[in-house]
Amino acid sequence: MYSRRGRRRLIRAYLLGLASVLLIEGLVAGVALWPPTSTATGNAHIAPSPEAAAGLPGPDPGAPAPPPAQAPGTVRLPGGGTAFLIRQYVVDGVLPIPDRLDQAAWWGADLEAARGASVFAGHVNWGGRPGPFAELWTERIGQEVIVVDGTGKPSSYRISQLFSLGKDELPQRAPDLFAQTGQHRLVLVTCGGEWVGGAQGYAQNRVVIADPA
Repeated sequence: MYSRRGRRRLIRAYLLGLASVLLIEGLVAGVALWPPTSTATGNAHIAPSPEAAAGLPGPDPGAPAPPPAQAPGTVRLPGGGTAFLIRQYVVDGVLPIPDRLDQAAWWGADLEAARGASVFAGHVNWGGRPGPFAELWTERIGQEVIVVDGTGKPSSYRISQLFSLGKDELPQRAPDLFAQTGQHRLVLVTCGGEWVGGAQGYAQNRVVIADPA
């Protein structure tokens, strides 16, 4: 257990690390199923679909396909951006952020915790490609965020707060945003805004808070 002072130092260390680290930027086998060859002769009878038999409209061929099933150990944002959650810990004042765009660092509270923030931090882009967390800049209050734990159990959250903070503001907000006290919540973080280069990189951080639905 960390003392209150220790927790604050750890959170501040996390933020300082995040502010710098965030600046860095299946093979599917198809099987063709062929109908069996029939030797029967005569007129074939085609049975109507259940919808047609019941006098109901059939499925809309122009409707968008449902999203794919969400994999265990992932977070899915409202726009469909999905990242695998990788447990990370502050090392020498830095919270490492995975290089892969489809991964996000997870620090803080467990998903089953009654209190405290589960902090998910991911790249806004990498190698010239946008990452899933880039959509944090366009999210809206009330949208749904879904987390599926390692056992496949889904948990739904609703976005309640949105912040665009300068890099110098983020450490000042640490005690509130990243505290391991208060109602359990998700805190999703990425970089963005104007690119200023140097050690700072992007000028801002985007912080999205989502509460259990």
